[in-house]
Amino acid sequence: MRHEKSAGAIIFYLEKTSQSAEPVFLLLKYPTYWGFVKGLIENGESIEETIRREAKEEANLNNLKFWPGFRYMQEWFFKWQHELVKKQALFLLAEVSKEETKHAKVSEEHEALEWLSYNDAMQRLKIKNNREMLAKAYKFIKKKLKEGRQTRLDEI
Repeated sequence: MRHEKSAGAIIFYLEKTSQSAEPVFLLLKYPTYWGFVKGLIENGESIEETIRREAKEEANLNNLKFWPGFRYMQEWFFKWQHELVKKQALFLLAEVSKEETKHAKVSEEHEALEWLSYNDAMQRLKIKNNREMLAKAYKFIKKKLKEGRQTRLDEI
């Protein structure tokens, strides 16, 4: 059995409202599902380096700000050329500025990209593991905003 390791991110920006801020999430349309930025970890790359490279390649995004304390591991199996592959993907949480989202564009390896509210993103995601991961990320963001430890609203 072959093993593959990938890294990815739940990328979002904060939309300021009158009372708070709401995260708006980036989803990418793969041929058969909607998901998040992710890719194989190349030799010598750190998790964050892989995510930065993939965000640039897949969505033309730079200037990711990683939120410490959030990590989500996904594992699954698939067959590739008659060989069983165990895939592991570690996801982090990364914020971009609203200004940065204007530079986002879909790569050749995806069919579309969209920035969606939490509820709209949950409706778009069909893979159970991705839905669970987004729910945990949303809860984490809201908790950190409430605590005032991650982003002050006057900085948005």
